[in-house]
Amino acid sequence: MKENKSLNQKIEELDKKVEWFYSDDFKLEEATENYKAAAKLAKEIEGDLLNLKNEIEVLTEDFSK
Repeated sequence: MKENKSLNQKIEELDKKVEWFYSDDFKLEEATENYKAAAKLAKEIEGDLLNLKNEIEVLTEDFSK
């Protein structure tokens, strides 16, 4: 079952993935997979932000009537 993470949790996870590239744990052999995972997570965050923006626009439009 897919875990539904909050936007904040996803951003925190992405921060950790990015920090890994600058850490002592960095291994070139793992860089490609970690980059792909970070890129996928960034895409999810982008989608979440777009959905949130759309919700805010709808709410703003409703309140302006």
